[in-house]
Amino acid sequence: MTVTAARHHVRAAVVGVAVTFGLNGVAVASWFARVPAARDALGLDAGALGLLLLSMSAGAFLAMLTAGEVTHRLGGRRTAQVSVLGVATGLAVAGVAIGAFPSTPATAVGIFVLGYGSGTCNVAMNVEAAAVERLLGRTVMPRFHAVWSLGTVVAAGLAAVAAAVLPVTAHLVAVAAVVAGGTLVAVRSFRSGGAAERGGSGVLRAWREPRTLLIGLLVLVLAFTEGTANDWVAVAFVDGYGFGPAAGAVVFGVFVATMTLGRVVGTRALDRWGRVPVVATTMLLAAGGVALAVLSGSQVAAVAGVALWGLGTSLGFPVGMSAAADGDTRTAARVGVVAVIGYTAFLAGPPVVGLLGARAGVLAALLVVPLALVPALALVPVLRRHPIQEG
Repeated sequence: MTVTAARHHVRAAVVGVAVTFGLNGVAVASWFARVPAARDALGLDAGALGLLLLSMSAGAFLAMLTAGEVTHRLGGRRTAQVSVLGVATGLAVAGVAIGAFPSTPATAVGIFVLGYGSGTCNVAMNVEAAAVERLLGRTVMPRFHAVWSLGTVVAAGLAAVAAAVLPVTAHLVAVAAVVAGGTLVAVRSFRSGGAAERGGSGVLRAWREPRTLLIGLLVLVLAFTEGTANDWVAVAFVDGYGFGPAAGAVVFGVFVATMTLGRVVGTRALDRWGRVPVVATTMLLAAGGVALAVLSGSQVAAVAGVALWGLGTSLGFPVGMSAAADGDTRTAARVGVVAVIGYTAFLAGPPVVGLLGARAGVLAALLVVPLALVPALALVPVLRRHPIQEG
């Protein structure tokens, strides 16, 4: 293969991974944007809706437990192909079970399959992204995660329009078709192809690697930092600063915007100064931003704090995925282990903050974020780039 052809294949892989990330974000956000429609169509109260939403989380968590083994056996391309069919099927089943033939059990099955497919694809595309990053010789992982965030923003905007002009069934089935078709085309350029790595997957071995477990613990804290904002920042500003619902949504938009910006521009900082100092700095920014948002007493300063929070959250999670994929083999196993540990935060985080909020108020409860971030700074050195010794 000529140098020009090799560069073309790498560029194609970059585009393919970016599209896969973006469409994964579109699929997940399209469902969440239609949750109010599901609640109304199925006649669910808050408790029943919470149980329904748990089925998607359960599917995603199960995916994290198995995705490393699946990716090892099928290869990145085939794993993404199979998993996106699960994503599309789950979305379509949920759409039909909400709008055409209302059924809570069928909707739960649909979003369970959606969660499992999305979670499996998440591991496969992170493994592929790490492989592309190594080929390029520079940091690009945060930009792929930025594309995922942009996909969620686009999906939310389209869902707002669709809610006014399309039944929920037509909307979700259409999204399922676009996501499936687009991803199947995009993954054709994956460098990892359809072949699995030789030998065992190394999943059990990865669970015994101290560095992998410490990366997972750090990613858990960083996922908790991000997830707390996703779940609670709008509510905190409505309750704590007297914002209206629309203004609370804008504050959440500030967080997403600065987090996405940090992922786009932060790659240069990572290449210039390295993972450890950059991630440590961003974690301190996030901790300071949360403290400012909670303690300032000023609406303007508090919103500025949320902006710092988003910027500080931007790099830790994707850099953790890159660090987990260091080494030439068993990357799927390590990424899977780190994903399992990290995504636990998305299951445990909302109830933890909710319980604290019930006692001290949601705004004050946000201070649990810096209380977790500051001691987690001691874990940052595990992100240092070095080859994994295969045993």
